[in-house]
Amino acid sequence: MELRVLKYFLMVAREENITRAAKALHMTQPTLSRQLMQLEEELGVKLFQRSRHQIVLTKEGFLLKRRAQEILALTEKTKEEIIQQEELSGEIVIGCGETRNMSYLSEKIRDFREKHPLVSFQIYSANADDVKERLEKGIADIGLLMEPVDIGKYDFIRMPERERWAVLMEEDNELAGKQSVSREDLVQMPLLMPWRESVRHELSGWFGEYYEKLDIAARYNLILNAANMVRHHVGSALTFDFDVHFDGLRFVPLDPPLETGAVLVWKKNQMSSVVVSRFIEFIRNA
Repeated sequence: MELRVLKYFLMVAREENITRAAKALHMTQPTLSRQLMQLEEELGVKLFQRSRHQIVLTKEGFLLKRRAQEILALTEKTKEEIIQQEELSGEIVIGCGETRNMSYLSEKIRDFREKHPLVSFQIYSANADDVKERLEKGIADIGLLMEPVDIGKYDFIRMPERERWAVLMEEDNELAGKQSVSREDLVQMPLLMPWRESVRHELSGWFGEYYEKLDIAARYNLILNAANMVRHHVGSALTFDFDVHFDGLRFVPLDPPLETGAVLVWKKNQMSSVVVSRFIEFIRNA
């Protein structure tokens, strides 16, 4: 498969129309159709279901779309790493979980760019499992991960802030006026639980015998969606106290306290680009 043809394929997948895709690619429709047919012949599968006015991806087409996006992203990243200029430049891709440590990382990104203004950063927000997947595929350079997480494959720097677990609830909840909430308190209300299995295990250890009695209304990934569900009376969310304000909502800490650390990681025994290596060293020295 040629990279050029993968770009053609992605354009057609985006436009869902050969004519529009050909126009966007500045090529003729017959030429583009021929390239797609040759790609299908090479792979031995149908990539599109064609109708008179629209084409849609098959199951195999969706798989190729995902892989093609990863391949082209990795290709561009490799070009940037190989082409070295006298002044430090390039892009650093960081996958980040939701954590107050992002403030510390943002300060370091700002300080690094003051020294090296030609360096840019791409930030991808997701949970630890998604970030680790991107690290494994080579489409992220560094990950900011919340524990618990298996860091056996990674070199790491431990971040300075520890996250404090709390319950995000509506201000008019009868428990919102308390300084903290106990296990017994939380058995009485529907809860929104983090999606990651390892985090749920950590929380089940904190709840102990009460865990089986919980009313888990939903599982969530990102706090903005969880806050929206809290606001619409789905339940109260077990989350970190992010020191942010949500209108009509309040963070109430757990009692006894539960805290979680964060680590900045990158793959062991992997040759990083000059710009990534310099940024890691900058963080170490900080």
